Amino acid sequence: MSGGKPDATDTGVERSAPDPTDSVEKPDPTGSVDAPGPTDDDVEKPARAAAGDVGEPGKTPATPADDKSREAREAGNSGKTREAAAGEAAEETGKDAQAEETDGVTKADGATKADGAKADGDPWEAFGPAPETVPTRARRVGRSVGRVLVHEWTLAVLGAVVLAVLLTWPTLRYPLYTIPQDIYDPTLQAWALSWAGHSLLTNPGNLWQANAFYPESWSYAFTDSLLGYAPTGMLGSGPEVAVLRYNVLFVFAHALATFGAYALARQLGAGRIGAAVAGVSFAYAPWLLAQAGHLHIISNGGIPLALAMLARGHGWSLRYGYRPKRRRAGWALAGWLVAAWQLSLGFGIGLPFAYVLGGVVLVAVVTWYVRRYRIRPVRHPFGARLLVTDVIGGLVFAATGGLLAIPYFKVAELHPNARRSIADIEVYSPPASGFFTAPGESRIWGDLHEGARAVLPWHPEMTLLPGFVLYALAAGGLFFSVWRLRHRLLLLAGVLVSMVLAMGTRFFGGTFTYVPLFETLPGWDGIRTPGRLMIWTTLLLGLLAAGALTALAMRVRELAAQRIPPWPGPWLRTATLLPLLLVIVEGLNTTPHPVVPPQPTAMRTVDGPMLVLPSSQSNDQPVMLWTTTRFQDVVNGGSGFTPVRLAETREVTRTFPDPTSIDHLRRLGVRVVVIPRGQVAGTPWETTIDLPVDGLGIRREEIGDAVVYRL
Repeated sequence: MSGGKPDATDTGVERSAPDPTDSVEKPDPTGSVDAPGPTDDDVEKPARAAAGDVGEPGKTPATPADDKSREAREAGNSGKTREAAAGEAAEETGKDAQAEETDGVTKADGATKADGAKADGDPWEAFGPAPETVPTRARRVGRSVGRVLVHEWTLAVLGAVVLAVLLTWPTLRYPLYTIPQDIYDPTLQAWALSWAGHSLLTNPGNLWQANAFYPESWSYAFTDSLLGYAPTGMLGSGPEVAVLRYNVLFVFAHALATFGAYALARQLGAGRIGAAVAGVSFAYAPWLLAQAGHLHIISNGGIPLALAMLARGHGWSLRYGYRPKRRRAGWALAGWLVAAWQLSLGFGIGLPFAYVLGGVVLVAVVTWYVRRYRIRPVRHPFGARLLVTDVIGGLVFAATGGLLAIPYFKVAELHPNARRSIADIEVYSPPASGFFTAPGESRIWGDLHEGARAVLPWHPEMTLLPGFVLYALAAGGLFFSVWRLRHRLLLLAGVLVSMVLAMGTRFFGGTFTYVPLFETLPGWDGIRTPGRLMIWTTLLLGLLAAGALTALAMRVRELAAQRIPPWPGPWLRTATLLPLLLVIVEGLNTTPHPVVPPQPTAMRTVDGPMLVLPSSQSNDQPVMLWTTTRFQDVVNGGSGFTPVRLAETREVTRTFPDPTSIDHLRRLGVRVVVIPRGQVAGTPWETTIDLPVDGLGIRREEIGDAVVYRL
């Protein structure tokens, strides 16, 4: 049988297709069974090869199975039958196969009897490692949620929100009835938010033709529109809902400012403590406490957040420089969209931001060109995808600014008195002492700086203290920081330039600083309060402080590594947290939260066009809020300027009701005059409100606590 088919266990040249499990030995989990050693055939093969036992040419070498067949034939020649010889050969072959299975050479098949015998016969198998548990879908979801909850950015958002609620308290204590700072500009802005949502739901094409300042056109552009918050105005109606909306956005604006500055500092390379100081100092600087009644100034968090996203998208960091592998076009696009949203909140701080962003883009383009073609010529150093993203994002930002500017140019054309002059800038330009004077709303410095405020011509816009703690930390950051020296000098230059511009005409008359910007840059003449440029001073001081505190934290870790055990002690941990606590304390406030005047019942039932008396800049702003139930047209209105026609109406109606005032109102199209009794104390109507109107051609009636005259 030497010419027969070799057995599957043979080691000859001709073999059947191997089983996939043959090539991998299954190790014993206990380690008690070694890998199988060489068989007898493996030992005999070299010996036979050395002796020249390779068989005849063209013939298959002899195998153990052939030897067994030969032995069987010899047994048959000696008197045994062929069947007996075959039986012995088969028995020998079975024994060899059983021996090979015992040595672990056979296939690892859990269903075979050999494996079952091995498992039963090896007591150490019970001590092998347990099979890995496959987590359920619920557990996987739970783990993912847990990772999100403990992520740095989640904690940063939650921390910013909690801090905003605490440091703006009691804004959310009675959010339906009280409002921060005073009842004038905040009620105006609460109306603006409501009007935007109402108009977008009912008649979007009529957005800029607001119901106030009747019969003036483009009246929604008489002040910063806060248009970026318009979606919130679609929820609910009425004065109480408007006040609630304003209070929630007031807290949100502080949280966004904190998070935005934190994100920018982190992207530039600052540590967590340094970034936290940058965020808190940017949102709660003492000078901003005087701006608590100006939501369009408090809502500045989009500035650092947009810069952080743009820097992340371009793979750029102040500490690590440009890293092309970290470029992300999606982050760059998000940065442009956030910048456009910030611009939509108003040009008061949005316009300087637009010019700063344009300057950054110009510097980046020049730097890229010089490095690309002059210093280090490389192929595609920027990336086509990111370049396209920047072009699209820049166009969206520019289009947003251009479309929003059209109504304001219309207002300037129709109302020349709305334009600012250098004389107006001089009124609001703060002296250098303003940078060290806190507003009265500061809990720490308010009373101490009362004398310093008394000598300022208009202290609400001239108390510009960003914080003495911030000053100290930024000064330390000039000498001890993770930022490079040139970057520290650039940050210092930015601080000085922004402070000089914030002084308006007080710095050598502004001849070479503010006045050229006022006269040459489009839209700059609409900014009447240069002190609000302190936003940039505060942000840059915060970045200097973040660099110093990051270096301090690194030094603390180095000292901690030298301890046994290597863990920072309580004093070292306190040293890193103390600056943050001091910045928070310096941002504490005593901002008042007055009760908003309740809406007269007549404002919920009477249609316009109407005039509510008495009318003045301060009285008309709550009146605008009262119209948020029906949004009827009203002559009343308060903003940064007073239209000529409204000023004439106020003057003529001082003697209402009389023929002259009635005739004037009829020519304007006014059909109803409302005089709330709670507003007449100290006015001419205190004595005339109950007089009869016989012979004047009008009707008088009382609705609730107001007297209504129908013309």
